[in-house]
Amino acid sequence: MITGIKGILEATGSDWVQVRVGGSVSLHASVPGSSIHDLGSIGEEVHLHTRLYIKDDEAVLYGFSSPESLRLFQMLNGVAGIGPRTSLALLSSLGSNSLIVAVSTGDVNTLSKVPGVGVKSAGRLVLELKGKLDSELAEAHMLAGTDNGEVVAALMALGYSATESRRALASVDGGDQVPLEEKVRQALQKMGG
Repeated sequence: MITGIKGILEATGSDWVQVRVGGSVSLHASVPGSSIHDLGSIGEEVHLHTRLYIKDDEAVLYGFSSPESLRLFQMLNGVAGIGPRTSLALLSSLGSNSLIVAVSTGDVNTLSKVPGVGVKSAGRLVLELKGKLDSELAEAHMLAGTDNGEVVAALMALGYSATESRRALASVDGGDQVPLEEKVRQALQKMGG
């Protein structure tokens, strides 16, 4: 099993990269289109966390810039009817953070807009992964550098569920410019009325 590659970025496409490893071998890896810009420029060293899938007579290497993205990709693949290509399409279209939020809040409309994902598949994703992504959602908010994770934690401490807290947070006006206390106040108002 190839669990990672490190080498020089030689070429990129809309959803793939080519990496030269060991000086004389180049590997082609399918990657989420939303993360290609995070890998750096051609000629720079890159490290990908990878997963190799073999189907029929084809071997496809999937690469990710972080172990968290790879873990999310593998969780998506664990859902019945969702294969590696569909998982890659979800990550490419939505990005890790938006995908986690869409699944955790049950946003079937957003998920079903991804090419290759219908309403039934989107519903299955929500059903099978909703509870499993809570820790990833908290990490996503913390990694984004916002205090949204703290707002969700404060609302949960008041007795609201994680889902209710995230939905209320999504309805708060003002985005990142609003202070933490104001976000909590607005979210409580939305839930109360």
